[in-house]
Amino acid sequence: MKDMIQRFGAAMFVPVLLFPAAGMLLGLSVMLLNQDLFPWAVEGSAWVKVSTILLQASLAVFKNMALVFAVGLPIALAKSASGRAVLATLVSYITFNYVIGGILQFWGPELGVNYVEGERGLTDVGGILTLDTNLLGAIVIASLSVWVHNRFFDKKLPNWAAVFGGTPLVVIVSFPIMVLMAIITCFTWPSIQHGINNLQTFLVGAGSFGVWMFTFLERIMIPTGLHHFVYGPVFYGPVAVDGGTVAHWIQNIQNFASNPAPLTEQFPQGGLMLTGMGKVFGCTGIAMALYATAKPENKKMVLGLVLGAALTAILTGITEPIEFTFLFIAPALFALHAVLAATMATIAYWFGVSGNFQTGLIDFIFQNWLPLGSLHGTTYIAQVLIGLSFTAIYFVVFRALILKFDIPTPGRGSTEAKLYTKADYKGAQQKSDSSSDVTDGGQASAFIEGLGGKDNIALLTNCATRLRIKVHEPEKVAETQYFQAHGAVNMVRNGDSFQIIVGLTVPQVREEMTQLTRA
Repeated sequence: MKDMIQRFGAAMFVPVLLFPAAGMLLGLSVMLLNQDLFPWAVEGSAWVKVSTILLQASLAVFKNMALVFAVGLPIALAKSASGRAVLATLVSYITFNYVIGGILQFWGPELGVNYVEGERGLTDVGGILTLDTNLLGAIVIASLSVWVHNRFFDKKLPNWAAVFGGTPLVVIVSFPIMVLMAIITCFTWPSIQHGINNLQTFLVGAGSFGVWMFTFLERIMIPTGLHHFVYGPVFYGPVAVDGGTVAHWIQNIQNFASNPAPLTEQFPQGGLMLTGMGKVFGCTGIAMALYATAKPENKKMVLGLVLGAALTAILTGITEPIEFTFLFIAPALFALHAVLAATMATIAYWFGVSGNFQTGLIDFIFQNWLPLGSLHGTTYIAQVLIGLSFTAIYFVVFRALILKFDIPTPGRGSTEAKLYTKADYKGAQQKSDSSSDVTDGGQASAFIEGLGGKDNIALLTNCATRLRIKVHEPEKVAETQYFQAHGAVNMVRNGDSFQIIVGLTVPQVREEMTQLTRA
């Protein structure tokens, strides 16, 4: 079950990776409409018209988030022919919503639903007025569709029925399932929505305590891979606000930018998106401490590691490359990291900071500071000062604890924590390339060999930075140092389940491995 949940969490990254580019375009277009920055941005001008078109274009992903998730998840969840799985899931998801719309059109009042456009609890999905099941509905329907795909896509049919094989068969089998799910949803979802509304009220009322607890849980759950299910329903689902905090912030960013009222008053739910404070400012302090405590002869090597990892965390908010360098040799430091990150977010919230700060510096700038800076600049100055103060706190505390308890962080002489230079990695690749078992596939081939060969791999998926593998025989898997020698940051072992921390190139590595295992 844990493997299954982790796989869902990894699949969620496929659509999420679309958001930074759309968010940058959004921030720029909102900034272009700001008359304080561009006095010629007057109503009716060509400048405003073009900027408005760009703004609407940047909202395409966020206004169709449930549909994007529904068609994005099969890319990672399908065991084969993921493109066909996407098509089948799209048809299934549309069918599901059409059936809901038809039921509510005729029996809406009996089910307690006022089937009128604009009514709370309803939404438009591909032109269909339906119940707003949001992220949860997309995940459930996509999961069912992929389950049918994985089970029936390769099923052989008699020659006379061969035209119905493959994707048509998946759609045919899925149709009654979608009808049944639509009926169940119509009877149960209105009550669930009522409970969600109460939960939204609780989270908003929790204030600073809610910000601290949410941020702490989001960080502390990273080692399990289940942190996606902490933030996912809040950022992209209806738990804190209808449509998710990310979509709500983005769709209302113009209003926030033109209103001088404190951001925590305009959108208190945005306090739950301050998790990026620990990523940008906290990981910077951690990287500095790791470098400062390395032995003199290893400082150059450690600098090469932490510089790239820190830049990844600061710019994109993907922290695993740096966090996993110390997580498994010093879990107490990771727990401290979670506490400090939660405390930093809470203090920032006290100073009026709210907004889409759940990733890295790119989104900080384009979705917050640039479009809202003219009226909320003082708040953002306070945010940066708080963040830099915590960078110093992180550095001092981590450095002191590493030295006091002689924690074997990278560059301090521990074999397990050994890191390899670029020359080491190239040398390992050359060695691999000369091997009879690892020829043309580079890092992907080396990983397959280290996992005991392609026949030993039972399941292969990935999240933003990690390969997730289940093997048939764990004893065949090589030691962690083997994978580090071929470019991995670290490795997590749990029975027959393994995680190889690769970095931002993990989608390409996973695709290469998939192709090689099918060869």
